[in-house]
Amino acid sequence: MSEPEFIEARSPQPSFTVETAKVLAEVAHNRQKDKLKRPYRDHVIAVGDALADFDDDIRIAGYLHDIAEDTPMTRQALLDMGVSERAVDIIERVTKRLHENPDDYQAGIRYIAEDHDATLVKIADNAHNSLPERVKALAEKWPDKPPVTRYNDARPVLYAAVPVEETRKILARINPWLLEELDDMLDEADDTDYENLSYDDAPAGAGAAAPGGSPADETEPAPD
Repeated sequence: MSEPEFIEARSPQPSFTVETAKVLAEVAHNRQKDKLKRPYRDHVIAVGDALADFDDDIRIAGYLHDIAEDTPMTRQALLDMGVSERAVDIIERVTKRLHENPDDYQAGIRYIAEDHDATLVKIADNAHNSLPERVKALAEKWPDKPPVTRYNDARPVLYAAVPVEETRKILARINPWLLEELDDMLDEADDTDYENLSYDDAPAGAGAAAPGGSPADETEPAPD
């Protein structure tokens, strides 16, 4: 009787992880500097970190959101490394040079806002570029140039494209100073006439008593 034959089991190849994306981002942008001559890798890492409340594809795209813009990395190279098609699609959508008209910034923002996942990444990118300390430093370095307002103009478009609680999660991590601006935008968008609002105008079920006689807790609907 012949010896039993054992087939060597192949261990699954490791997938491209969030940590791999973070390392790749650090390496890919290692020698690059931003307008203030600061290490550009700090920006891409901050954007990826700001998306910690979301799934791996979105987080990976956050760390790699500028890799197709600022390095020779191609779509196929990313796929060959194990980056998912979904993550690569997000990266490509937020890559300005791949837009139909790269010089039209607001058109690019509207294009990004058509995709939920890409919008989250762009909100994080926008928020980090809008940190008060950075804005102040840019103004001090170029005092003769008018303030750049394109980031401000982009935010309402981006915020309108995703559930507000998702935006709050990102801002709380990367730029809490923008939370007040977000609340102001929401107040401006609320056209309810509270001065003339009567009890009969309240939505059905509002103020319903919870067990025990106290008003039911109000909760936000789950994100789509």
